[in-house]
Amino acid sequence: MMNLYSGTTDPFSHRCRIVLYEKGMDFQVIDVDLFNKPEDIAVINPYNRVPVLVDRDLVLYEPNIINEYIDERFPHPQLMPADPIMRAKARQLLHSLEQELFSHIEALEKNAKGVEKNRAHVRDQLVQLAPMFVKQKFMLGEEFSMLDVAIAPLLWRLEHYGIDLPKTAAPLAKYAERVFSRQGFIDALTPSERAMRR
Repeated sequence: MMNLYSGTTDPFSHRCRIVLYEKGMDFQVIDVDLFNKPEDIAVINPYNRVPVLVDRDLVLYEPNIINEYIDERFPHPQLMPADPIMRAKARQLLHSLEQELFSHIEALEKNAKGVEKNRAHVRDQLVQLAPMFVKQKFMLGEEFSMLDVAIAPLLWRLEHYGIDLPKTAAPLAKYAERVFSRQGFIDALTPSERAMRR
């Protein structure tokens, strides 16, 4: 059985939990207190961070790598496009999201110096994505994919991070509600994450 060491409020762990629940497979989530990590996390992950996936002798510790491994090992439902060109485009877009959005999460999580600048940057990037959802249900079209998995934890935490979207981002808000209504997303929420939204 796969074990996922997961932070109960960590958005990157949240991504991996979503994939595991979307796949409906047999796994165990081991909750990790981010402020008092057990020593074995540092032993299995040289960066001493979560998420960490342990599958027999295999240990993976980057959320995108964990998620692609799960998707390839358990291909139904498939979350990365089957077509190599579309898969490459999806990876490229995922990389862009990492650079433009997710790289700011740590500052938002820690309420660090320059947090207002980070909030404004994330808000502006999300507003630019909003028009995409006027004509399509999900990030890659009509099918839920790994890109939706990646952005969902951020969208869930907007209020928690103090980010207010303008009315022009209404298509993005509707998209977020579609993702939040998925059973895999609902099942992946921890009690601490449920408390992040009123």
